[in-house]
Amino acid sequence: MTSMSHATTISRVREALDSIFAQVEAWFDRPTEMREYELPSGGWSIDRVLEHITLTNKFLLMTLGKWSLVAQQRAKRGDSIPEELSDLEKLLVIGDRGSFGWVRPEHMEPTGNFSMEAIQETLRMQVAECRSQLDRLPDGIGALCSVTMTVNNLGKIDLYQWIFFIAQHARRHLQQMAAIEQEYLLEKGLHGHGFES
Repeated sequence: MTSMSHATTISRVREALDSIFAQVEAWFDRPTEMREYELPSGGWSIDRVLEHITLTNKFLLMTLGKWSLVAQQRAKRGDSIPEELSDLEKLLVIGDRGSFGWVRPEHMEPTGNFSMEAIQETLRMQVAECRSQLDRLPDGIGALCSVTMTVNNLGKIDLYQWIFFIAQHARRHLQQMAAIEQEYLLEKGLHGHGFES
């Protein structure tokens, strides 16, 4: 029973990864002029948002990789897998732009020093790593470790929740990029002629 329940969690996390990052990937196909457009308010361009997603993923994946090994070791020694399911619902707020204050560490600030080709390739490798980590954490193994997440005072979350967080963080920025696109189109007098996501 436990294994089947965790399989549902894993499936939901995988679906979120696939769906959200497919939408992120589509932003690389937008016209260069739109992606480089800087808001009059001084906010990030779409290119900078895409870079920020990869910078954030980098550090979240470092933590995930470390604790994934611990979870696998615990499974090998026979630790019992928690029966309660990972609470993914509490992470949905992370994907809602403007739902809470977000203070970014400096190392997650985009610099503009990377080509968009490099950023796109990095993103693809990061998503592949998320999927690979899920494969290494079958049958509830990802619930054998909990890691503190300070964002929005989430507290301890397990490794399935950690991967789901990565997807929700990207979803948050999908909304930001859509808002930038709308401002760009308004300025160019193209409102109502948006691009399909």
